[in-house]
Amino acid sequence: MTAERLFHALEEVSKIAHRTPLKQSTTLNKWTGGKVYMKLENLQKTGSFKLRGAYYKVSTLNELDCARGVIAASAGNHAQGLALTCSLRGIKSKIFMPENAPLSKVDAVRSYGADIVLEGDNYQAAYEAAKREEEKNGGVFVHPFDDYDVIAGQSTVALEMLQQKPELKTIVVPVGGGGLLAGIALAVKSIRPDVRVVGVQSANASAVYQAFTGTTRKTLTRCTSIADGIAVVKPGEITVPLISKYVDEMVTVTEEQIAYAMMFMLEREKVVVEGAGAASLAAVMFHSHLALNQQVGLIISGGNVDPIKWSLYKGMADKVNLKRIS
Repeated sequence: MTAERLFHALEEVSKIAHRTPLKQSTTLNKWTGGKVYMKLENLQKTGSFKLRGAYYKVSTLNELDCARGVIAASAGNHAQGLALTCSLRGIKSKIFMPENAPLSKVDAVRSYGADIVLEGDNYQAAYEAAKREEEKNGGVFVHPFDDYDVIAGQSTVALEMLQQKPELKTIVVPVGGGGLLAGIALAVKSIRPDVRVVGVQSANASAVYQAFTGTTRKTLTRCTSIADGIAVVKPGEITVPLISKYVDEMVTVTEEQIAYAMMFMLEREKVVVEGAGAASLAAVMFHSHLALNQQVGLIISGGNVDPIKWSLYKGMADKVNLKRIS
């Protein structure tokens, strides 16, 4: 994928997406010993970076494709971005989501006019149901991460970050299926190969981490995480080779560390961040080498939190051992 294609994606995505801010935290800088800049994609339209990839993908569809309608599977954020995009273009969308998807995400998708089907108890089950629908009734399947146009759309986050803060030396990225990380890595290594790219996953949902590090124990059949947006059991066939080629490092964080990062943002910064979005923050808080004496960018990827679960997150955060990992 060429740099020209990535900048074309930036041009297209800028027609709809906010250029979200890079925010510093004095407390976080003291904690990490570095200068940390948080890219607040939780403030993006639909509450997540996923709008970028969905919008760019749909922008490439011809009139015949649009007439067929769009089918997708999502834990929630891709669904919202795609539903909004389709509503703006007058395209019919049918989106499969897990039965336990956060109610706030389901309601948001429905509000954008998509037809919703709740299927199974995880993303993989919803994905398989969506693929059956595609085979049976047609429609254009828009994958949440394993698609070159979607990846190009997600790359625009990094392009913005490097325009906003050229001094960045590392960018830390939350990882589910790998679309965001692949896009970030492609963009960074195309224009600033000196910048390190680090991926982070929940230890409960570490398929990409295992593939990257060669520590695969067994094929995951299910995973449960408070970071539902990155709880993917099967990474992408497109994304993993790109990640293996361009990403410098990957780490994992625990569920409790993710919860602690969520509560840190709520209590100290007055910012609502979902589990997936807090993973990159947890990485620099508990892996000290990532930020010490460096200028680091974090992608806070989303903010769509189910309000009824905050007490659960608080209880998990209270269990955290604040000793960082060296």
